[in-house]
Amino acid sequence: MTLTTPAPGRTLLTHPFARPSLDVTGLSVPGTDEILTTAALDFLTDLHAQFAGRRHELLLSRQRRRDRFSDGADPSFLPLTAHLRADPTWRVAGPGPGLEDRRVEITGPTDRKMTVNALNSGAKVWLADMEDATSPTWANVVGGQHSLFDAIRGQVDFTSPEGKRYEVGEQTPTIVFRPRGWHLTEQHVRYTDRAGQTYAASASLLDAGLYLFHNAQALIDSGSGPYLYLPKLEGHLEARLWDDVFRFTETYLGLRHGTIRATVLIETITAAFEMEEILYELRDHCAGLNAGRWDYIFSVIKNFRARGSRFVLPDRSQVTMTVPFMKAYTELLVATCHKRGAQAIGGMSAFIPNRRDPEVTARALEQVRADKQREAGQGFDGTWVAHPDLVPIAREVFDEALGERVDQRDRLRSAVTVTAAELLDIGSAGGTVTDTGLRANVSVAVRYLEAWLRGVGAVAIDNLMEDAATAEISRSQVWQWVHQGVVTETGTTITSGVVDRLLDEVVAEQPRTPGDRFDDAADLFRQVALADDFPTFLTVPAYTQFLVERG
Repeated sequence: MTLTTPAPGRTLLTHPFARPSLDVTGLSVPGTDEILTTAALDFLTDLHAQFAGRRHELLLSRQRRRDRFSDGADPSFLPLTAHLRADPTWRVAGPGPGLEDRRVEITGPTDRKMTVNALNSGAKVWLADMEDATSPTWANVVGGQHSLFDAIRGQVDFTSPEGKRYEVGEQTPTIVFRPRGWHLTEQHVRYTDRAGQTYAASASLLDAGLYLFHNAQALIDSGSGPYLYLPKLEGHLEARLWDDVFRFTETYLGLRHGTIRATVLIETITAAFEMEEILYELRDHCAGLNAGRWDYIFSVIKNFRARGSRFVLPDRSQVTMTVPFMKAYTELLVATCHKRGAQAIGGMSAFIPNRRDPEVTARALEQVRADKQREAGQGFDGTWVAHPDLVPIAREVFDEALGERVDQRDRLRSAVTVTAAELLDIGSAGGTVTDTGLRANVSVAVRYLEAWLRGVGAVAIDNLMEDAATAEISRSQVWQWVHQGVVTETGTTITSGVVDRLLDEVVAEQPRTPGDRFDDAADLFRQVALADDFPTFLTVPAYTQFLVERG
């Protein structure tokens, strides 16, 4: 074995027969013994040995593509895969057992209390979210897996600090688990490859691997199956990687090919141009696609943030699902899914009820009803809600639309045609940038980041449900407005100085408590919204600087 000069922070040992390994550096937290077993870590090691290299290559491809967009290129439908889009014969596997009826899906994090609440919500599906609705503290990562482990075996409950006990009822939703995206790492688990290089584990492989290893067979035995939501994909090659992960996992665990089913969130502008290719790559493991509206808006801003006024969006509240470029995206999604036998699942309206304010609740219910009626009318097969009180409204709308059917896949929408120009017609949003919208972006981002740094990933702010995706819109809009020199409708030129003063005002307005993280949140906001460089995801620096427990 030869010791060579290592990269900073790494020990590089070259050996042609070195065995890859995983090392857990995170502290022992509740659930560690049940989840991080030797057998589970062996499986994760094999997943990394097979797929970590391809993951790195695809992330490099993402960066090159963003560089091309910065230089003036636009995404387009791929000429090399035109034959797949033109071939009318192929179909995806479709929903697995227990996933046929998805008219209402509730989303939420996987902590124990939220697990019990989601299982008792009355929804058809629970999107158990380890991604945008979860702050990835080590305790949340392991604890979320432990909650799911117990929930799937009918042994989850929760007792609040005040002594209130929460138990799960008889009827529970089908669980669909959302791991973290390809771009994220888990710094509390270190992977050493065959060359002896050590780096952080893939959060995607860790989250999905632990969930499937522990629960796939138990889910099958219960009459359901191992189902996943796949976030942040930017193209069909990333979908191909997931498909290969599923094939490897099925072989490793002795599962029938096609047992694992995935629903892909179309929440990036590049993925919108490759919907059919994504379905094709995952066809034996694919249930459908979801319209991830908030990340989609963020993706538009991120990719074209430096391209001039053509790509500057108005206040976030004005970018509704009825503006032309968003309508084009959802129309294409439904038509593509139904053409290939896939389910099309709608997105989440951010409005939530306030049990202490009847007027707010009435407005929220009205907004949500209109949103779900729009989706049902477009042909979506189901939709998301973020609060149990919204389940009846969404169910009522889709009950009316579906009748005796479980979905609308028979509505082929064959007359729908969407062009690249329509998807990229960002100026069609119209609207204005206002001083109120600027302040709202700063305020929402800071308050959300403060909660996220305390380990809370889904936060009710100003009667809207905020998660990492909506916070990304807020900070990226501020970055773009500053760098494009946008002037508000009342004549304020948005500069870093203006935003910095506004940030100080927002922080000063917050009620302070011992241990709050507002100062850290403000520093983080300056980094991700006001620096010259644009971090591709705010959660990346936030995680490495604040959530990694240094041993």
